[in-house]
Amino acid sequence: IGSALLARGLGPERPVAILSDNGVDHGLLQLGALHVGVPVAPISPAYSLLSKDHAQLRYLLKLTRPGLIYAVDGVRFAAALAAAAPTGVEIVVSGPPPGDRAVTAFAALLAAPPSPAVAARFREVGPETVAKILFTSGSTGKPKGVENTQRMLVSNQQAIAQGWPFLEERPPVIVDWLPWSHTFGGNHNFNMILRNGGTLYIDGGKPAPGLLETTLRNLREVPSTLHFNVPRGYDLLIPWLERDGALRETFFRDLDAIFYAAAALPQNLWEKLERLAIAATGRRVAMLAAWGSTETAPCATQVHFRIERAGVIGLPVPGTEIKLAPLASAAGKLELRVKGPNVTPGYWKQPELNREIFDEEGFLKMGDAGRLADPEDPAAGILFDGRLGENFKLTSGSWVHVGELRTELVAAGAPIVQDLVVTGQDRSEVGILVFPNPAGCRALCPLAESPEDTPLAELIRRPEVRDALSAALAVHNAANPASSRRVTRALLLAEPPSIDAGEITDKGYINQHAVLARRAALVERLYGEGDDPEILLPPG
Repeated sequence: IGSALLARGLGPERPVAILSDNGVDHGLLQLGALHVGVPVAPISPAYSLLSKDHAQLRYLLKLTRPGLIYAVDGVRFAAALAAAAPTGVEIVVSGPPPGDRAVTAFAALLAAPPSPAVAARFREVGPETVAKILFTSGSTGKPKGVENTQRMLVSNQQAIAQGWPFLEERPPVIVDWLPWSHTFGGNHNFNMILRNGGTLYIDGGKPAPGLLETTLRNLREVPSTLHFNVPRGYDLLIPWLERDGALRETFFRDLDAIFYAAAALPQNLWEKLERLAIAATGRRVAMLAAWGSTETAPCATQVHFRIERAGVIGLPVPGTEIKLAPLASAAGKLELRVKGPNVTPGYWKQPELNREIFDEEGFLKMGDAGRLADPEDPAAGILFDGRLGENFKLTSGSWVHVGELRTELVAAGAPIVQDLVVTGQDRSEVGILVFPNPAGCRALCPLAESPEDTPLAELIRRPEVRDALSAALAVHNAANPASSRRVTRALLLAEPPSIDAGEITDKGYINQHAVLARRAALVERLYGEGDDPEILLPPG
């Protein structure tokens, strides 16, 4: 593959763009490109397959300027290729061609004759060689192409292995859906298997309607030693673990640890996972977490000790320094800043952004807040304290710390709430826009006529759902009387978050700013005068 890429003139300025889901050919193409110093840019397939206008994909390909584009299936990706692929760029597919465009079969890359240029280019690959262009999720704005160097990738895996020596004692086995277009699945998990001689079963499912069943079938067949997921994934998986004994037995049989990242894990999910582990094996399973970003390849901190509740993100991984920097604009919060061999040199083709991301001591400004779990004992770890850019002030001058409040409200609103957005900037009271969990809402309506067939728009109007959410918010408010934490109004939304509008990433992370901007009329309605029957006003 490396020989084929060099024969096409690909190199540091002519990368490979990959549009597809995880797969064997996808993985081989990445490794072939890395071997000869050709940057590879895996782009979330959601921009190709879920988007209707492909505007985001056009933007990303224009920024990347690839010399070759790969899609596993020309038919499935035909609309995306027609809408966004630049004219004259070679298209490579593993499956059927798109029909109206000349493409190259992936087999042609495998059939390329060996070239002396491969060894020569491999010798030129060094620590500062750009290995990948990984795009940020867009949860805080437009995706940016983060340069991931060889140094970042290998130093991160060495640091992870030093923190988790069990990886070398028993090579990991994972069943993993996390997309290789993101740093969690593509760097942390994929590279961990390579570094430690493990086994990766590619899960074609994901935590989404119609695809979760594939994940469940895979998890019934393959016992893992580690399970990686995002909080939303655990939220959907736990009900199945509770009622399916065979799934529960296989899932926990060989499990060394459960790992979560990408967002805060609500405490109620943590406790359910511990109860399930004890029911299946008679013992608690180790709960692990880490923190970082696409810019840190991804680990900057890692939990390598037993923790008793969600929120602790561990300690700096070997070789990495963490600074907790006070900010005048952050209401006493401390920004987490990172320096180390795992930190990006900057953004692809956007040098103007690089001047903004490092402080005067060379630390990367992460935009996340943190604090010591125990100020008297730094070894107890760091607590994640929310995203600074999401926080806002009420008209009283009180700061609303969105990340912490959101996590608590999602837990309090189970099983109705799947996710939510906190409102109230420049207003006197906190409100929420709620994305409901359809299964949770249906479970509360057993007496409804055909609850499985009832549209979500009708379910969220049913008194069983509204009364349960109102009661949950009342309990939360009783424990949180301060104006910056008390929720005075809520609106359940029938329309799910839109990936085209940037409201949600394909990992399920909600973009607070995008939702508030797109649904500004609903925010106005939430705080409007008069009696609106859709607005939920918790007691008190």
